[in-house]
Amino acid sequence: MEEMDMELVERLVSESPKFRMLFEEHQLLEKELNEFEKKRYLTPEEELERKKIQKIKLAGKDEMTRLMRGYSISVN
Repeated sequence: MEEMDMELVERLVSESPKFRMLFEEHQLLEKELNEFEKKRYLTPEEELERKKIQKIKLAGKDEMTRLMRGYSISVN
């Protein structure tokens, strides 16, 4: 992310409980995905779980982006 975006993220994390929750969930999901990446092979169940986590993470990122845009517009 750009420096300006990171400043906005930090601000929203401190000011918006919803954004903070999404951000923390995003970080946890990233850690879970990293654990899958460490494995040489994934079982079919693990692969399904990995894909499920990716979808949840992407949906959360989309929501954070929406909140960031809304915040940017209301500030300007």
